[in-house]
Amino acid sequence: MIESYKRFWHNILNFSGTSNRADYWWPIGINYVLGMILMYAVEKMLGHSINDIYTWGDWTINFVVLVIGLVVWIATLSLTFRRLHDTNRSAWWILISLLPLIGQIWLIILMLLPSKPNRFRQGFF
Repeated sequence: MIESYKRFWHNILNFSGTSNRADYWWPIGINYVLGMILMYAVEKMLGHSINDIYTWGDWTINFVVLVIGLVVWIATLSLTFRRLHDTNRSAWWILISLLPLIGQIWLIILMLLPSKPNRFRQGFF
């Protein structure tokens, strides 16, 4: 679990290569739980929703949250590309998620598929 999370951050801008199921799902789950905990803590400290901006301090916190969200989104995007490569699919398959509901379900199914011998494997990262 910890090694998968370390590899997630180590390969933040690695859009090639592969990533197995454990290396995909552990960081997704950890980031979800950490995000919920951090949002709860920040909203309790502010005393209101993170999206409500009343002061410059609120604007600064909101900006930091957006920057962190962007960094995590880029890392997750690269992880998804590598996971698709591990199932011997092109990263272009991520565009299937643009289809409402069915696309997101199909992408989750693709993420659950086992690894296959593929053209993307480049050894260990």
